[in-house]
Amino acid sequence: MSVLNDLELDALTELVNIGVSGAAASLREMVGEQVLLSVPNVALVSRDQAVKILGERESKKLVAVHQLFEGDIKGRALLIFPETKSLELVRAVTGGELPLEDIIELEQEALAETGNVILNGCLATMANMLQRSLKMSLPEILRGESEQLFGLQSSADGEDVVLFLYINFAMRKRDIRGYIAMLMDMPSLTALKTLLGELIERAGGLETRTDVRT
Repeated sequence: MSVLNDLELDALTELVNIGVSGAAASLREMVGEQVLLSVPNVALVSRDQAVKILGERESKKLVAVHQLFEGDIKGRALLIFPETKSLELVRAVTGGELPLEDIIELEQEALAETGNVILNGCLATMANMLQRSLKMSLPEILRGESEQLFGLQSSADGEDVVLFLYINFAMRKRDIRGYIAMLMDMPSLTALKTLLGELIERAGGLETRTDVRT
């Protein structure tokens, strides 16, 4: 989708990396150890393309933390994991010493809290860099295939664009991969394009980073 030019996409990539850095810092406070969140790729795709990407890369069983955001741009944010990785994330967050039955019992709460920390940390930092504010809803846990996660009722304008990120979590040498997806309608994407232009003008150039440690 050629909605953003190369300079705007570079600015968005840097913005996302800074946002992920904020999320990593918040998550570090939560788990009490170093966290590495890697963002190797940022892409703007259609909702159908996002469904296809997830369907090709992952098994059908997915878990997502879902939050609405609104402000100058509005839409939905999803933090998505393969179901097999969600318990591993809960183990990392809870210290990894609880028996499996207790981890399963705590999974919903731990995932919601973790998702809230990551999505809020990421989006709040991005909004701050754009000199705007966003309001986030409470987190909701969703389960299903990619079509179900991206097929929720959309806004009146239709959610035509997905800002799609592939991320890796490194905590206690755990391999916990996941995705962040932001679904926006075209008016919100147009607003984002304007805000990115203002950011580029203020910054006078941006350097892209691919790995963030805290």
